[in-house]
Amino acid sequence: MKLAFVGKGGAGKSAIAGTFCRFLARRGDVPVLAIDSDPLPGLALSLGLDIDDDVRIPDEAVRERREGERGGRYRLVDDLDIVEAVEKWSVHAADGVRFLQFGKVKGQAESGNRLWKSQMAFRQITQNLPEDHWHVVGDLPGGTRQAFTGWGGFARTALIVVEPTAAGTLSARRLARMVALEHGPERVFAIANKCRRDDDAEFVAEKTGLEVVGAVPWDEAFAEAERNRRAPIDDAPDSAAVREVESLVNRVVAEVGV
Repeated sequence: MKLAFVGKGGAGKSAIAGTFCRFLARRGDVPVLAIDSDPLPGLALSLGLDIDDDVRIPDEAVRERREGERGGRYRLVDDLDIVEAVEKWSVHAADGVRFLQFGKVKGQAESGNRLWKSQMAFRQITQNLPEDHWHVVGDLPGGTRQAFTGWGGFARTALIVVEPTAAGTLSARRLARMVALEHGPERVFAIANKCRRDDDAEFVAEKTGLEVVGAVPWDEAFAEAERNRRAPIDDAPDSAAVREVESLVNRVVAEVGV
């Protein structure tokens, strides 16, 4: 599977994505590669990683464009094996999940050019991942912009995390247009998050026109884990929200296939 989690900022996307990756890996079907194209912390913490040092694809992975070549200024070095690159530059997380990101913003003045190189390498690696080597689960930054600029092009399925509010469903309707992109996902589903009422999932389905594959309840233990920068699956393994994400994994696998 190749999935992208998208959603409005603050919808709880990264926490669900990280928990999803951990449960998916526990199934043991195929190794899981979690990828984060957001230069601010998010998915790593939800996986149970506390990455203080900057983890990025190094400069050695890219070269400058040669005369006569088209495209951006940087591209992957010649003959780079994508699988070996991921194994070399990804980080080991719990349950066997591998984690790959293009780098964290620490200050554009000192690291802007290096971050740009890492972004270009990251983007080309994710676009050329082999079809059946990993389950690939990506976490895109919150909002509706980056999803339409090619960063989600690796995904065959988009999972939109939606709060049952007017603003949340409006953003979800915009994000659902990803299926119209030339290299967009083939299918889009909604995940209702922070549900407090029994009919919140129905509300999200009605307002977005999307099939809702999960309804994650508002859960103080889940939220507390996020506030404390800990993985919900470790900090609150028996919480209602964590249990719903486990069920969500099974439903998505059934819908999409392995």
